[in-house]
Amino acid sequence: MSREALRAAVAKRLAQIDGMTGQGARRLIRDLRFTPSREEIPEAAEGKDAPEAVVERPPEVVACGGNRYGQCDVDGWRDIAAISAGRYHTVGLRRDGTVLACGDNDYGQGGVDDWRDIAAVSACEFHTVGLRRDGTVVACGRNTSGQCDVGGWRDIVAVSAGDHHTAGLRRDGTVTACGNNEYGQCDVGGWRDIVAVSAGYFHTVGLRRDGTVLACGDKARGRCDVGGWRDIVAVSARYFHTVGLRRDGTVLACGVNVYGQCDVGGWRDIAAIVTGGGWTVGLRRDGTAVACGWNKFGQRDVGGWRNVVAVSAGAWHTVALLRVE
Repeated sequence: MSREALRAAVAKRLAQIDGMTGQGARRLIRDLRFTPSREEIPEAAEGKDAPEAVVERPPEVVACGGNRYGQCDVDGWRDIAAISAGRYHTVGLRRDGTVLACGDNDYGQGGVDDWRDIAAVSACEFHTVGLRRDGTVVACGRNTSGQCDVGGWRDIVAVSAGDHHTAGLRRDGTVTACGNNEYGQCDVGGWRDIVAVSAGYFHTVGLRRDGTVLACGDKARGRCDVGGWRDIVAVSARYFHTVGLRRDGTVLACGVNVYGQCDVGGWRDIAAIVTGGGWTVGLRRDGTAVACGWNKFGQRDVGGWRNVVAVSAGAWHTVALLRVE
């Protein structure tokens, strides 16, 4: 395209924008990665080769850490509403309720292509769980302990996949669970007034409506020592540690701290937290991220991320959903 033709095309688009406000103008401005029409490219109309002026779209999803199985290959994902990182795989929920996955699929944990009407996803170890908009649940992947036996669940509003078990929060504030119960991690039948659940390795954590927390399962090395927590608004459990977000944006942690994954005492202005396999990630209110703990594969290298709206951590990697202007 000649310089004159390019100027004319840009002028035409700017004229369209003039006088517009709100989403229409923003959408049209974003489209200035435009592909001009044939009338706007004289050379193309004449059959000559003409390079297009294209501005690359910024990524919606980013990842860092180990990528041996392709679990970080999320660069091309678009229209994503939520993300979840499993052991060696990553799952993305599209805005239209469909789901995609990348990474390890040895147990079929990435077999989500035919899922529809999904409202939330949770991935861990070697299985993936999806919550449908009607409150029913689907699952795929390894089912050696019955962790995918969710077909009869109803009235579910949240799901959490643990390493060998799955927890579901019902609309009435009660909890159900299936899968491995060797340490009592599925003994949630008596829980009431729960607003959030998180399934770890061999333990499960529940957040009560009053901001207190309870836990069941393997209590070794303090991972279930949440009895004194107060004013909590979010919880996250993974392999051997548990993290809680306070109402004031500070963070608590308990459990194994061999890599410093519980060193969150100085964190401030945190809006969300996730636990990985030996590290912890916090999403700040300004859209940046902070992390502590194990970093062998660079899974903690989140310092340069901006405009983050959600984070998730797996066994070797961390994934973030970005706000795209």
